[in-house]
Amino acid sequence: MLSGLIGKKLGMTQITEATGQVSAATVIELGPCAVTQIKTAAIDGYDAVQLGFGRRRASRVPSALRGHYAKAEVAPGIKLAEFGRLAEAELKPGQNISAADVFKPGELVDVSGTSKGRGYAGVIRRHHFAGFPGSRGTHEYFRHGGSIGNRSYPGRVRKGLRMAGQLGNERVSVLNLRVLEILPDENAIVIAGSVPGADGSTVLVRHSAKERRRQMESVNA
Repeated sequence: MLSGLIGKKLGMTQITEATGQVSAATVIELGPCAVTQIKTAAIDGYDAVQLGFGRRRASRVPSALRGHYAKAEVAPGIKLAEFGRLAEAELKPGQNISAADVFKPGELVDVSGTSKGRGYAGVIRRHHFAGFPGSRGTHEYFRHGGSIGNRSYPGRVRKGLRMAGQLGNERVSVLNLRVLEILPDENAIVIAGSVPGADGSTVLVRHSAKERRRQMESVNA
């Protein structure tokens, strides 16, 4: 139906498989997401379905956004996102879409979220530098980054040089995670492995882009 849904990371657990192997897994509250807008190529220049997730007090939402939700007859949410259509289906504003409508156990998905913010970090923690020897003449220079450029050429610090700075709190996508189980009563899914973000943070779960591309190539071949 759609290429993905909006969800909330609930936390991690472990799954015991039939072989006895214990694997880490993440539980995500996925939907129900309400359709807030249907975009078409004739009007908007492209085809997409805009979904809303969660609930927020109307007083916390800007007036323009309140009107957008009211037009679709949907309560104000905490997150809006657009997803493409993978198959033709009758959709209308205000319709609720659950995880079972979009995903099935065994499928591969890509999960995007905002990673945990770790604050200002040095080069050893941020870029995994080795640091300097702990002896042999090293003096108060154990965790530094070393030289950052030359005097004559280029005469400046090159862009993108790995240095100390903000660690985390950035958009991260983890690819090709397998859906282990769908929990329709709890509006949740269980995904193998870990996903970005802290517990309670908003994430986007989409069908694996690489898997879809591989399937299209096999069909065209």
